[in-house]
Amino acid sequence: MMRPAHHRDERGAGTVFVLSIVLVILVAAQAVAVLAAGQSARRQAAAAADLAAIAAAQRLALGSGDPCADAGQIAGANGAVLRACVIDGVEVEVQVRVEMRSALPWLPAQDRRARAGPPRPS
Repeated sequence: MMRPAHHRDERGAGTVFVLSIVLVILVAAQAVAVLAAGQSARRQAAAAADLAAIAAAQRLALGSGDPCADAGQIAGANGAVLRACVIDGVEVEVQVRVEMRSALPWLPAQDRRARAGPPRPS
């Protein structure tokens, strides 16, 4: 028994449709993963900068040791690299970088700055 011509032309159309939907879902999931990784790196860099600046300011207030060395250790312990450390009187400003090369090599590195020192008089 022969099938009508219009039925033969549509064979496999459902498969193509389902594969197209799966591809759209996979692309959307990948986009969400990239955005989440970027947000995570930004937060990691901000936290590392804050903690490094506080550690350096504390070391500076104690007057012993190298404040920038402490900042570098704290930044490293938090997955960042200390890029700059500037001592300005009783305040310390640091810049750290979190590289994304291991997870997503095409995402840019995240740089963050933080400043710490004793409270300023009002």
